[in-house]
Amino acid sequence: MSSIQKNIEQITSQITAAQQKCGRPLGSVQLLAVSKTKPKQAILDAALAGQVAFGENYVQEGADKVDYFSKHHPDLDLEWHFIGPIQSNKTRLVAESFAWVHTIDRAKVAQRLNDQRPEGMQPLQVLIQVNTSSESSKSGTSEEQEIFALAELISSLPNLTLRGLMSIPANVANYQAQLAAFTQLAEMKNTLAQRFPDLPLDTLSMGMSGDMEAAIEAGSTMVRIGTAIFGARDYNKP
Repeated sequence: MSSIQKNIEQITSQITAAQQKCGRPLGSVQLLAVSKTKPKQAILDAALAGQVAFGENYVQEGADKVDYFSKHHPDLDLEWHFIGPIQSNKTRLVAESFAWVHTIDRAKVAQRLNDQRPEGMQPLQVLIQVNTSSESSKSGTSEEQEIFALAELISSLPNLTLRGLMSIPANVANYQAQLAAFTQLAEMKNTLAQRFPDLPLDTLSMGMSGDMEAAIEAGSTMVRIGTAIFGARDYNKP
């Protein structure tokens, strides 16, 4: 058994335990393996261990991996999520390559992703990124009315399907502080679902290695785990 397979099994066990602890149904939280800067062999090892969904932060690197696996390992049927900040001049490659986008935070990006989604592809499954910590270093919108306006726009775009919200909260060790930030996002999703009852708002992308349990208690449906699966990242070797 590879170390990556062992790590996936350990993380999966932790997710299961967290779901049981707070009384959530088993299987209600998806593991998204964050594979940015990781080689294709590491992703293949994870895929052969049963991992399906992978998250990439860098547009060109991610698109290259999507292309490689679609050509060389189409039987794996991997699901690719873009989880990094999006520059408006990079939207075409994102629209052409990925199944999910977690980081929509402004109308221009949403419109370009819609317009550049190739004909014949399924609509992009998208999340609005919310800056719950109000940190200037983090992307995302923080104003409620901006979130509603962005949701209204996305709901009118035929090549995008709004599935929910995503956040990267402040890095704090205190469990209650983590829980409060995640609960804020969960409440916003519930408010959004009431305002847009026709949208499949079923996804909360929140929680990483250090705050996964609090995220799951608050209602996360997708946790983003990288280092705990693949080991430390080498940013000198994208």
